[in-house]
Amino acid sequence: VQLQASGGGSVQAGGSLRLSCAASGGTFSRYTASWFRQAPGKEREIVAGMRWSGSTFYEDAVKGRFTMTRENAKNMVHLQMNNLKPEDTAVYYCAVDTHRSVAVRVATNYDFWGQGTLVTVSS
Repeated sequence: VQLQASGGGSVQAGGSLRLSCAASGGTFSRYTASWFRQAPGKEREIVAGMRWSGSTFYEDAVKGRFTMTRENAKNMVHLQMNNLKPEDTAVYYCAVDTHRSVAVRVATNYDFWGQGTLVTVSS
């Protein structure tokens, strides 16, 4: 599975961005797909994810601000990020777990990763 992320950029606090991830060689609706982020000097952390069933989960810090959706016809997933904060600044990665692991928040369970897209939020 190859993943191509896009949509990063620079915004001021309170602004919005929409990240997208396109897959080839696999179908999002068959896997768990998630967004992770990694800020400078910090470990990679889960942001949001969607199981093959369509159920979603979010990291506490982004609940109510971020929404993950899946577009089956185009085999894409999106992350709508609203009310962005400086602490959201990071490189964002889309990832797929083709084994449908129970531990959806564990990065090592994801076997395919996109290249990352940088999100910068200024105060």
